[in-house]
Formats: sequence, C-alpha cells, structure tokens
Amino acid sequence: MKITYKIFFAAILIVSTLNACKKLDRLPETELTDNTFWNTESDLMNAANRMYQQLAGYTIDNRGDDNVNQGGLNQISNGNRGVPGTSDDWRIPYQHIFTANNILEKGTKAQVSDAIKNRYFAEARFFRAYAYFNLVQKYGNVPLILKTLGVDAPELSMPSTDRLLVVQAMYDDLDFAATWLPTRAALPALQYGRVTKSAAWALKARIALNEGTRMKFFGIADYQKHLQIAVDASTLVMGQGHRLFANYQGMFTHDGEGASNTENVFVKLYGGTSAIGLVHNTSRDLENGRIAPTRNLIRMFLYRDGLPAFNTDNSVSASRSPLFVNEGSEPSYNTILDNRDPRITTLVFRSGEQAYQRPWVPGTSLGSRSAFAAKKGFNAQDWTTNNNSTVHKPLIRYAEVLLIYAEAKYELTENISDADLDLSINVIRNRAGLNVRLTNAFVAANNLSMREEIRRERTVELSLEGFRYGDLIRWKTAETVLPKALLGAKYNALEWVGTVASTLVLNADGVLVVEAANNRAFNPLRDYLYPVPLQEISLSGNNIKQNPNWN
Repeated sequence: MKITYKIFFAAILIVSTLNACKKLDRLPETELTDNTFWNTESDLMNAANRMYQQLAGYTIDNRGDDNVNQGGLNQISNGNRGVPGTSDDWRIPYQHIFTANNILEKGTKAQVSDAIKNRYFAEARFFRAYAYFNLVQKYGNVPLILKTLGVDAPELSMPSTDRLLVVQAMYDDLDFAATWLPTRAALPALQYGRVTKSAAWALKARIALNEGTRMKFFGIADYQKHLQIAVDASTLVMGQGHRLFANYQGMFTHDGEGASNTENVFVKLYGGTSAIGLVHNTSRDLENGRIAPTRNLIRMFLYRDGLPAFNTDNSVSASRSPLFVNEGSEPSYNTILDNRDPRITTLVFRSGEQAYQRPWVPGTSLGSRSAFAAKKGFNAQDWTTNNNSTVHKPLIRYAEVLLIYAEAKYELTENISDADLDLSINVIRNRAGLNVRLTNAFVAANNLSMREEIRRERTVELSLEGFRYGDLIRWKTAETVLPKALLGAKYNALEWVGTVASTLVLNADGVLVVEAANNRAFNPLRDYLYPVPLQEISLSGNNIKQNPNWN
C-alpha cells in the first residue's frame, strides 16, 4: 500500500486511543484525559481522523431489498421484525455525531488561525450531516443534538426533532463545510481520502434528492425546494473537474484507487500494514453468497438496443426488446446475460468464466445464493489474503452525482432536456459501452417512461452498492416491489453439475425461487420507517415517541 495511506492511517490510530468513546447513543460525552491536547493543527487533524476511522465502509446491506439475497430470509424482508431493545442503526450514528460535536467544542481552544480551525470544523460538520442522514433515512424524526452533553443536560431527555428541521441542520452543516474545505484539485496528495468541497456538495445533493422525491411521492408540500437544492448542489460538483473512471469494473478494484481517479468524490480508505491498516472481507463474502445478485436485478439491465424487458418494479415492460428470450425458454444459464448493457459483465460471472476458486458452475452450494455469482467488487488479489481485503470503498461516486442531477431535474418539472441527459445519463452510458443515447425522442418512439429509464440507470449503475432499499422507500414503491418473490438462475441439469432439481424450489418456468413471495412482506402503514429502539424511548423519559404502528 502506498505510503500516503500509511501516513493517513497512522494518524487515525494515534487519536483513536485519545478519543475513544463510552456508550454514546444517549450518554454524555466524556472528557479527554490528555489535557495538553486540542492545541495544534496536528491535534485537530488527529481528532478529525477519528471520524474517518468510525466511518462505515464495506458492509452487507442486509435490509431485504429485491436486488440481492444475503443468505436467506431476514426480519426485514419477511416482515417479522419487532421493536428492538437497542440497535446499532441508532447507536452508531449518534456515536459519530458526538465525536463531531466533541471536535467542534474542544477544538475552539486550538492555537491556530481561524482558517485552519474551520477546515477541521468543516470536516466535523460534514460527518455530522452524514450521520444524521443515516438516521433520518431510517427513523424520520430524531433528536437533533448539536453539542456535547453533560450528565445533567436536558437534551438527554429531549423528544425527537421534526425531520425538516434536522434536514435543514444538515444543509447548514454542509454549507459550512463547503465554504471551508479545500477543492478536489487543491487537496494535497498526502491528504487523499479527506473530504473536499465536492464531497460536501455531493452529500447535500444526495440528501436533497432523498427528501425531495420522498416528499413528492408521499404527497408532502414544498418538495420542489429540495429538488432544486439537489440540482444546484450536483451542478456545483459537476464544475469541479471530476470525470468518470474509464473502466467501470476498475472502480471496484485496486485499479480505481488514488487521487488520479476523480470519480471518487468520497472514499473509505483501507490498507497498510496489519498494525495500522483497516481491512475487510468483501471478496470472501461474495464467494460465500452473502451478496448474491437476483434475477430481479438482472431484469433491470437494458438490452443492447436500449430497450428493457422489465420495469424497475419488476413488472413486464410494455416495450420489451425483441432481443428478450422468454424466461421459460432460456436454453442456457448465460442466455439472460447475452445482448445486454455491458455492465452485466461486471455484475456476475458467466457460466464457465473463471470466478472465485475455479470456473463458475451454477449452483447454490455456497450460502443461500441465487446461483448468480457476484462479480462486482470481487478482487482476486484480495481474495487470496483470506479476509484481509484492502481495496478502497467508494462512498460517493461522481456517477451518483450525475444520476442525482438527472433525477432531480426530471422530478422538478417532470421534464428533462436532451442536453441535460447528455450531461448526465449519457455520460454514464458512454462509459459503460451502451451505445444508445437516452433522448426524449427515443422514449417517445418506444413508448417508454422517462422516469423509469432514469430510475433504471440509477439501479443498474449503483447496483450492489447499498442504494436500492432507500430508493424504493423514497419512491414509495417498496410496498409493490418488496413483497414479490426473489428469483435466481434458470435451472439446467446439464450446466448445474452436481445439483439436482429435487433439491431446489423452481417456479413454472424452471427458474430458481430464492425467496417465495409468501415469505416476504412490507406493511406500508408501518415499514417506511424503522422502529425506534425501546431503550432510546426509555432513556428519554418517553419523550421520544415510537414511529407509527410499531407499538
């Protein structure tokens, strides 16, 4: 691993012992034991490094969406989850918020210029907004805490804050961050991985798109304000000289690492020696079927003529491509992968293609997989290290910014110009090698829906990156999509060597049923928000209220 990453992670671990936290979901922040800290720029930087260390990177997004099977039914996908006593979904973001608040308060004593101080305060406010967005996406209204808390602080028993006020606080944090953070071009090479103006604007755009579309499809007034913020913020990022990495698959391998890849707007760094580096086991998780793509996802990919077979809710498209082969008549495993958007070749391994340990043979022997072997994010170099993968995790990509721009533009007025499509969707398609421009004329001539095609592009481009569940929530389509069966590959005895049909659940087309529809559920009166953990309600003196219909 490059020396720049070693320096960065060494600084992270220096502060980790200084700034270690007690249980921080609803407990007061503790005092640092080193009274000589918080004096220099180095102190501020090391304190800020704690936030990078806490940042979630490679995780299995186990929320039961329709694009991936992660080892079988879970309580979200089957509708059986109850109200938890505690939950990391609540606790961990508040840990990060209190870390940020600690820096913002204690860092004021540093003997440095306001410009230096504000740069690290900007990082703290970026991470605070990042954490609050994770909370708001799941819980809606949450307590807005913008300072550290003493043992008698009244905020320890405060009720939840209205979602719109929390969102505005996130916008305020990110505006401050964008004012004081360096640009991408000005960030020193030794500081690669630290947040920039682009990251602040991109996160603001992500939040604004989420809020604007959620409000629109849930019938909440003033959604246009947020969609305009998403357009404006993404436009600012688009003016910072970012470019898509030439090789889509390389974005998720070591090829895409480093400052020269400007598609990385915000990235979680891994690597270094075992003493100072962070590692993950994503390649092994892929091999073991914990992130197995479904047929539901593969159906989203266009054919090479630019036409679909299914819509983004897995309903049959009214304008099916003539290249589509009826699923009951697929002659081979690879048929569904043929003649598609080239990104399909980066999503899954074809039958016979060199995969994890050997050429891929369809089957379900490893984990409860879909019989589609996930390729996106697999790194043979990291796989051989046995759970010590070091490839970096892109958390905000420039491709996402372009997708935000296109969707926000369209949803604002339900129109988008060909010029704006060429600035966004078609840039992504060109990189992918899908040589069919999305235009208004193409949509009209083929009886397509522009909204569907923009959503499809997002689903395909960001597949397996943890966005699908949140997208279904904000589009208010979760109630339609999530109760449907998860499907896998078409069974063919000649190709599925060692697997007999009697050991599988197959539908009438001979397609593997990974999760049956009667085992999946989504209650629209309840499940658009997570249940608030009972401990948080109790610690607040019952001032925090449970989300609707979770009692």
